[in-house]
Amino acid sequence: MKDQTDIPAVMAELGAQARSAAAELAFASAEAKSAALNAAAEVVWDRRTEIAAANGRDMRYGHEKGLSEAMLDRLMLDEARIQGICDGLRTIAAQPDPVGEVIAEWDRPSGLHIRRVRTPLGVVGVIYESRPNVTADAGALCLKAGNAVILRGGSESFHSSGAIHACLVAGLKAAGLPEASIQRVPIRDRAAVSEMLTMTDFIDVIVPRGGKGLVGLVQREARVPIFAHLEGIVHIYVDKAADAQKTLDVVLNAKTRRTGICGAAECLLIHADVLDTLGRATVGALIDSGVTVHGDEAVQGFAGVVPATDKDWGREFLDMDIAVKAVDNIDEAIAHIRSYGSNHTDCILTADDHAAERFFERVDSAILMRNASTQFADGGEFGMGAEIGIATGKMHARGPVGAAQLTSFKYLVEGDGTIRKK
Repeated sequence: MKDQTDIPAVMAELGAQARSAAAELAFASAEAKSAALNAAAEVVWDRRTEIAAANGRDMRYGHEKGLSEAMLDRLMLDEARIQGICDGLRTIAAQPDPVGEVIAEWDRPSGLHIRRVRTPLGVVGVIYESRPNVTADAGALCLKAGNAVILRGGSESFHSSGAIHACLVAGLKAAGLPEASIQRVPIRDRAAVSEMLTMTDFIDVIVPRGGKGLVGLVQREARVPIFAHLEGIVHIYVDKAADAQKTLDVVLNAKTRRTGICGAAECLLIHADVLDTLGRATVGALIDSGVTVHGDEAVQGFAGVVPATDKDWGREFLDMDIAVKAVDNIDEAIAHIRSYGSNHTDCILTADDHAAERFFERVDSAILMRNASTQFADGGEFGMGAEIGIATGKMHARGPVGAAQLTSFKYLVEGDGTIRKK
């Protein structure tokens, strides 16, 4: 590796190595890729004490940096979460290999037989913050899809990500795959991010996974195509036909299970017809659970509610806070979501099929839910093993980005001495 103070040279070397590895991964067998991931899972578990120690260094750094409790929760790795990393690697290993899958197949009157098949994207750059498990998720998903990947984790997770990355490399080595298939930017300097964003000769797509500041930087500076993963301004609309117990269960879980993830509920919209009954009970339950409720004028009469400001609408709290607003009807709820949402995940609680259909039809978010916690907005919960992020754009990939979404396609056209006559 070159002098790490020469960031362009360091990144160029990573890029060249990734491009070379991608050429081999494009035709690597499904068995070899699965073997690498299963071997990596074994190494992660064998090195769990070492990973926990590295995470301890990051946690101390996070405390010194003044990270919020929610962000520290995202950063923390205990034995259960390390076991979760192992389980995720094994789950991805066991999934069908997307490379070479025939998406469509047809014959033409000319005599041509045409197949559209999945093919790797090439080299993926992943830029992420805080959560060290993303190192394993992103590395594994890219490998499964036949892509080389360059990982650039946040400075706060530097040591944890490094320890996990070493396990992935050990898995690659055990399976006889290029060790440069999964690389990690070895420096904390933010200039490495800006360098990645312009590496059009080496990187085929960038996936940013982090807060609004990071995603904004990527969108402003990137010359490489990106899969946008915007903040999770997640709304739950409590319809007048919502079931009381389901509403309490779902809202409390969606807000409080883990406040620092992008699927956590950030805004609650309550139909005016049930505001004084179900709405009052739900707000009270949130407050009793330690959530600070920022309410509009109609909600401020409830005990313990603080007045909402204009900045609370469309705000990703990532903490024990939620904005609550009364709406006169479902269309007002939809209009609010259109104005303040981030097209990530939104939910309706209702027993009315027509209301649910209207919500699903008219809200244009990557994930829409009915009567289910928004904490399920996760590739693992969707059966993808893990995710590299939730894409909120509309081009190429949308929603949880798993292995299949990290592929493109090509056309395979076969004839029998076939010529074009017209």
